[in-house]
Amino acid sequence: MSLHQIAVSHSFLLSSRSAYTLNPLLFSKRNRFRISLSHSRFTSIKHRSFAVAVSDNGIFTSPELAKSFDFTSEERIYNWWLSQGYFRPKFDWESDPFVISMPPPNVTGSLHMGHAMFVTLEDIMVRYHRMRGRPTLWLPGTDHAGIATQLVVERMLASEGIKRVELGRDEFEKRVWEWKEKYGGTITNQIKRLGASCDWTRECFTLDEQLSRAVIEAFIRLHEKGLIYQGSYMVNWSPKLQTAVSDLEVEYSEEPGTLYYIKYRVAGGSRSDFLTIATTRPETLFGDVAIAVHPQDERYSKYVGKMAIVPMTYGRHVPIISDKYVDKDFGTGVLKISPGHDHNDYVLARRLGLPILNVMNKDGTLNEVAGLYCGLDRFEARKKLWSDLEETDLAVKMEPHSLRVPRSQRGGEVIEPLVSKQWFVTMQPLAEKALLAVEKGELTIIPERFEKIYNHWLTNIKDWCISRQLWWGHRIPVWYIVGKDCEEEYIVARSAEEALMKARDKYGKEVEVYQDPDVLDTWFSSALWPFSTLGWPDELAEDFKRFYPTTMLETGHDILFFWVARMVMMGIEFTGTVPFSYVYLHGLIRDSQGRKMSKTLGNVIDPLDTIKEFGTDALRFTLALGTSGQDLNLSTERLTANKAFTNKLWNAGKFVLQVLPNRDNVSGWQNIEACKFNTEGYLLRLPLPECWVVSKLHMLIDAVTESYNKFFFGDVGREIYDFFWGDFADWYIEASKARIYHSGDDSVALVAQTVLLYVFENILKLLHPFMPFVTEELWQVWAL
Repeated sequence: MSLHQIAVSHSFLLSSRSAYTLNPLLFSKRNRFRISLSHSRFTSIKHRSFAVAVSDNGIFTSPELAKSFDFTSEERIYNWWLSQGYFRPKFDWESDPFVISMPPPNVTGSLHMGHAMFVTLEDIMVRYHRMRGRPTLWLPGTDHAGIATQLVVERMLASEGIKRVELGRDEFEKRVWEWKEKYGGTITNQIKRLGASCDWTRECFTLDEQLSRAVIEAFIRLHEKGLIYQGSYMVNWSPKLQTAVSDLEVEYSEEPGTLYYIKYRVAGGSRSDFLTIATTRPETLFGDVAIAVHPQDERYSKYVGKMAIVPMTYGRHVPIISDKYVDKDFGTGVLKISPGHDHNDYVLARRLGLPILNVMNKDGTLNEVAGLYCGLDRFEARKKLWSDLEETDLAVKMEPHSLRVPRSQRGGEVIEPLVSKQWFVTMQPLAEKALLAVEKGELTIIPERFEKIYNHWLTNIKDWCISRQLWWGHRIPVWYIVGKDCEEEYIVARSAEEALMKARDKYGKEVEVYQDPDVLDTWFSSALWPFSTLGWPDELAEDFKRFYPTTMLETGHDILFFWVARMVMMGIEFTGTVPFSYVYLHGLIRDSQGRKMSKTLGNVIDPLDTIKEFGTDALRFTLALGTSGQDLNLSTERLTANKAFTNKLWNAGKFVLQVLPNRDNVSGWQNIEACKFNTEGYLLRLPLPECWVVSKLHMLIDAVTESYNKFFFGDVGREIYDFFWGDFADWYIEASKARIYHSGDDSVALVAQTVLLYVFENILKLLHPFMPFVTEELWQVWAL
């Protein structure tokens, strides 16, 4: 029998009842949580024989035979758990289920410490509630990761001398699926190595047939409500990938750059009448539609209302305007407004009713609007333009300037703000309901301080660009009519057959249709994750009825508004219910000096390498000791200390095993069984050392239960650690040696043996969610 089964088979790990918490100096009666197990296991020959059989089959190793816990046994133990079906939810107890949906890692991913953190915390929650007897489901899966996966496969093809466009869409998609089948399980297997007790029989992939059906249904329902529309607006554009990318896929880095000062002559003025602008991107001047100054800037007030000549554009004029948006103290206090290539300028131009002028092709080269610079790459054009400005005496100066550069998270290239025709979701009505859910207490965010970030983002939310110009992903369920204006005439349908039928009804039998080539943003499908994985839109699906809404969403605080908030909005919109009751946010893992881990710094710690050196349990215990929402500094010293903790636990088990009766000593085990620690009378008769350690154990259970209920997992770990090492191992084990070996009184020895067993088996149960492998190994040897 596994530790997974204890509560479900016999009773709750921590069950509420009235009992005495004993302190040598003070006894107080109160309602409390106690560990309560059937004592029949100690004398059951059947159970003990099973334990021996398990030990003999090569899965488990006894402390009698090994000096320390062997990390190489972890995979054997995990596979045994799987073979026994311990990770599937059981409904032996009438209790509300505890459900977590795993944040789906990218199918292209490889294990990093962020994965190790979420697996550790979620597994602690899952194992704890499973041992409490609750039907528990941890539902795993992976994300198709549109951009990342397409990049990986394109690079693979490039190594073979093949370009994606040469293959065609259908053949390319076939190649991606082949890659996914061959390599896509890497991250899943690595997560298993961390001990994740997921129900792998329910594993999902965002492009599975069921989840794809949910995505199409969600799009259609939003469109029918008028919440999805098509339009040309500014997006983050990746010239290399040829697609719009989400804000989350753009990383900003401080980089050394240049501030260019350029003269803009005033039309109709003398040679001394000019405005000097300072810009970091001179090549965008071809897209200027106005020059702006602050209304209270007396330096330029005489020019307001006049026209400026845009350099190198054959005399194109733009108005000189005033607006409070302009920062008088930046550069020269003059702002060139290029709304086709700057997010802030775009917002300003729309407010002022200025035109939008695009000077860039989607591959990052300049278009015909740039005149002689047409066809040049944006950075080549910058160099040539500056050289030409110097020749025409329009270049004033260059000076070093620190830039906040937007780069693609996937490809590393500089992202280009670009106006592009895309599909959008109107977010404000969805956001209002999500805000109300937190306000009404239907959703609790832990730590509470992140509510401010959640509320700020949803209060100032922008419409969501959901289309991507990729071939890998959920194809947008929109069909256009051949020969018709695609912006005016289109059909939204669940399939090509349905689209054609609708088109024939409206345009006649000879009509031809073609599907929108774009795919949906990966975040669109993952926003449906808590309910699409349970069978939605089929609300009669057994898993949906039984497990939705889920209980907990655990993830990093950095994607609170990119993913968590979207799940809340979509859950309320499509199911009428908040998709989870709690959001638990963990922090980032940093190196021992508090620096963010990066390949550039060379401080990345590989979880798999860490497991080989220190063991999974030591890694998990180290990660679990952090505080929710706070970054955690990971050091070799901490890992070494917790590896020592693992060995200390092993040695304690070795000692307890040595002093217990032989497995065949039925009378000895019957005497142990007769000791009833859950009765007041028996506890009152215990000698002081035993009374003290049992009392401390009971108080520990109280403290641990309270910390669990508050989601203070770091406190749980520290409380167990302190009790085991200080009170039990260093104090009571040492005291028990004299009582067992030198007291000369069999009854004293028996009490000491029984207390050692009672306390240690409960330590194993308390530690199991944190350190599942070593506790299972010890449990299987003697605790059954």
